[in-house]
Amino acid sequence: MNASCPHLAPLPRDRSVGIGCIGAGFIMADCHLVAYRAAGLNPVAITSPRPQAAAEVAARHGIGRVWPDWQRLAADPAVAVVDVAVPPDVQPGIVAGICAMVERGTSRVRGILAQKPLAGDHAGAAALVRRCREAGVRLVVNQNMRYDHAVRACGDLLRRGILGEPVLATIDMRAVPHWMPWQERQGWVTLRIMSIHHFDTFRAWFGTPRRVFTSVRTDPRTLAKFAHTDGICLSILEYDSGLRCSTLEDTWAGPAREGAEADCFVRFRVEGTKGLALGEVGWPKWPERTPSTLDWTTVHQPDGAGWQRPRWEEAWFPDAFVGPMAELLRDLEGTAPATATGDDNLLTMALVDAAYRSAREHRAVEIAEIVEGEGRRG
Repeated sequence: MNASCPHLAPLPRDRSVGIGCIGAGFIMADCHLVAYRAAGLNPVAITSPRPQAAAEVAARHGIGRVWPDWQRLAADPAVAVVDVAVPPDVQPGIVAGICAMVERGTSRVRGILAQKPLAGDHAGAAALVRRCREAGVRLVVNQNMRYDHAVRACGDLLRRGILGEPVLATIDMRAVPHWMPWQERQGWVTLRIMSIHHFDTFRAWFGTPRRVFTSVRTDPRTLAKFAHTDGICLSILEYDSGLRCSTLEDTWAGPAREGAEADCFVRFRVEGTKGLALGEVGWPKWPERTPSTLDWTTVHQPDGAGWQRPRWEEAWFPDAFVGPMAELLRDLEGTAPATATGDDNLLTMALVDAAYRSAREHRAVEIAEIVEGEGRRG
């Protein structure tokens, strides 16, 4: 049996499609654009509320046009796809505004890549998905952990049945995120910023669970900076098949920033009836380039074959960030439908909202409570 697993997101046939970039922060400058240039994609324009930052990023990445605002970028006839990398309380207005321009005929944009979280809650995300559908604009969400190389390879093992029927899966994060200043005004922290990656990864691997139970507490380090409730989060996801998944987002990770030695990592483990996969995601060591790893074993292996340990040069930050854009471009050219669409992301957003409700009400919450509740209100 081949010990390697497919891990790279397929690229579009046509890489000349003009990409307009809204935002010039870390994610755009150090992740999106680095990955796009390495893959031969074509960012042609950029804008930011910080004009100097936009000009610097444009010079760094060879982007020809710097626009003073997103409206003029969206009106640029060379821009067919827009990559939005702004805070979640700003993003809905921009996405909806681009849709309005498309409907008026003042923009040729056919697709939008939006950041996670798509909006502040499931209801806001659902409204944005409807708006894009009405305007005929294809929407993909940058849930980039599912494109990490080890995560994709583990998904391939599951799809091929090499691990058998999934029994138990866990993601254990002990790492200190770099919180952004805009998070202070949101009133929430970890569930919509970090846990959302792990929930979405489980959904990409196994589909949507029936219910979730979540317990949270504050992170002492973050609490010293701003008020929040969901600093450290533990969740259990229940599937009708009997599969159980758990996540731990420990954003405290011990007093590593206060003088103690650090022990930071993100590890996943998938146990099936026929095999076992162990992975470690490299991003906690950023800015050191650290590829994620995957080790797996299965009863299907010949006697004595032991653990399989495929390794790759690529790292989640920044290489995996080409995945969502490549999916959008392949969808628009008709090569293959995107999977991380706005419609698909609504179930990830519903899972996050259910986790917040669970933590608040101290009970397991079915995902249907969120989805059907919004349906009745809609």
